[in-house]
Amino acid sequence: MLQYRDKTHDAVRRLREAFALSESCREFEVPLIINDDVELALASGAAGVHLGEGDSGIAAARAALGANAIIGVSCYDSLQRARKAAAAGADYLAFGAFFPSATKPGARHAKPELLRDARELGLPLVAIGGITVENGGSLIAAGADYLAVISALFGARDVRAAAQGFAALSAQRDSE
Repeated sequence: MLQYRDKTHDAVRRLREAFALSESCREFEVPLIINDDVELALASGAAGVHLGEGDSGIAAARAALGANAIIGVSCYDSLQRARKAAAAGADYLAFGAFFPSATKPGARHAKPELLRDARELGLPLVAIGGITVENGGSLIAAGADYLAVISALFGARDVRAAAQGFAALSAQRDSE
């Protein structure tokens, strides 16, 4: 899955980029999720949206994007928020930041035990925040189904090698 996250206010460029990503993702059968913007998800043909605390609710996103859209929700460090999102129809739940992150330096910090506790909700769990190949395995062991990464992948000297390292973490989990 790929998430498009752009907090700028250049609507024309954002639509152009999201549309291009959506087309490429469809070609490679990779779902594209738009961060924080239901309207952009709809206009670009993305597979879904990721909602944060200040975004529209799950019901409004589902009404706009349709029953088959993927709707994820940031739960930060809150199992209570995760329970509410699950009950409202979220498709996946994201928690973090688990480690310090240059992308979101002021993010709330979550503990890996939160992933274990959230397993009861029966939804895929995403860990986010400062994740690297070196520390990602501990989050998978704690219950994360997916790792959300930015800097550890796109900031790597060798993006391909970094991606292969993350793929190896997933393969290790799948073989256990």
